[in-house]
Amino acid sequence: MAISFVIIPVYFLERGFSLPITTLVIGIISIPMTIKFVWGGIVDYFIRFGRKRFIILGGLLFAGGLSILTVIDPRTALIPFTFFLFISVCGVGFLDVSADAWAIEISREEERGKINGAMFAGQYAGLALGSSLLAIIAKIFGYNISFLVTGLIVFLIILFPFIVKEVKIIKKHQKVTKLLIGEFRKRTTQLIAIFMPIVDINKGMLIVLIPLYMKTVLQLDIAQIGLIVAIFPVTAAVGSLVGGAIADRWNKRRTLYVFIGASICLSASLIFANTWQILAIIYGIIGFLQGGYMTAKCAMCMDVTNPRTGATQFSILTSLGNAGMAGGETMSGTLIAMFGFSRTFLYSGWVFGPALLLLYFIKLKKQKLEVKNL
Repeated sequence: MAISFVIIPVYFLERGFSLPITTLVIGIISIPMTIKFVWGGIVDYFIRFGRKRFIILGGLLFAGGLSILTVIDPRTALIPFTFFLFISVCGVGFLDVSADAWAIEISREEERGKINGAMFAGQYAGLALGSSLLAIIAKIFGYNISFLVTGLIVFLIILFPFIVKEVKIIKKHQKVTKLLIGEFRKRTTQLIAIFMPIVDINKGMLIVLIPLYMKTVLQLDIAQIGLIVAIFPVTAAVGSLVGGAIADRWNKRRTLYVFIGASICLSASLIFANTWQILAIIYGIIGFLQGGYMTAKCAMCMDVTNPRTGATQFSILTSLGNAGMAGGETMSGTLIAMFGFSRTFLYSGWVFGPALLLLYFIKLKKQKLEVKNL
C-alpha cells in the first residue's frame, strides 16, 4: 500500500508525469485487487492443497516484481514498469485471498469484528511504517532502493507461514461455481455486493488526493509527505481495533452508520486544510473513522460467506470494494484537473450518501441465521 499509494504517485510527479497519467497507472495496478475473485477461485478450486502455499506463492510474486522495478526507469519504459508493478500486485492478490480464506475457516462469527480489527490494524501499521521509512529511503538512496527494500521485507515476512500448522478442511477438488450461485441468490449477499464498491469510492479518492495535495498545493517534499501520510494508518490502526470491538458488541450495521456518517463530515472538512498542521489533524481523524468502517464492513462480509467458498465468495465481495476504490483513484486526477482540490474533497464526502441509504436495506440478522444453517 505504501508503494502503490504514496511512493509511486510522488515518484511519477518528480519524474515529470502529469496527474491524469499518474492516477491512470495507479488505477491499472489496482486491477488485480478488483479481480480478487480470480485468485480466490484458483485457491478454492485447489482447496485440497490448503491456503498456506498460496500465501507463499503470492509473496514471492510480489517480492520478485518489485525487485525487477529497481532496474527500470518509467520515463523511458513506462509500459514495462507498469507491467512488473502489476505482476507484483497480482502476488498481493493471491496472498490476500488465501489469508482471508484461512481466517474464515478458523474463526467464529462473534469474534470476527475483533479479528478484522487486528488484521486491519496490522495492515495500517505496515502502511505507517512503509510510508515513513520507504519515503526516507527514497529521498536518501533513491526510489529504486526503496523498491528493493520492500521486496526483501516481504520475502522475509512470507517465511512466517512455514512455522504455522494448517489443517486442510477438504481433501479434493470442489465445484466452486455451483456453491457460489447458491450464495449469491441470497438477497442480503446481493445488497452487500452493491454496497461494497460504493462505500470504497471515498477511500480510493483520498488515497490519491492527499499525497498529491501535499505535493502540489502545500509544496512538501517526499520525506515530509511520507511522515504526514504515516499519521493516517496509525490512527486507522486504532480505529480498526475500536471498530472491531464495537462491531462485535453493537452489530456491524450500527457501527457502519456511526463511522461512515462521521466520515462524510471529515472528508468535506478537508477544504479547510490550508496548512500541513490542519491537514495532519483532519487526516488523522479520517484514518480513525476509516479503520472503523473498513473493519465492520469486512466482518459483515465474513458473516455472509460460506467457509467452503471462503477464498472466492469473500474475494468477490472485497473485489467489488476494490473496484470502487480503483474507480475513486482513477477519477481523482481528472476531477482535480476539472474542478480543483476543494470541490473534489466535497465530492469525496458526497459519495458516502448512497452507501448509507443502501445500508438501511441490508438485514444482517436474518442472514446470520442462514449462514448458521449451511
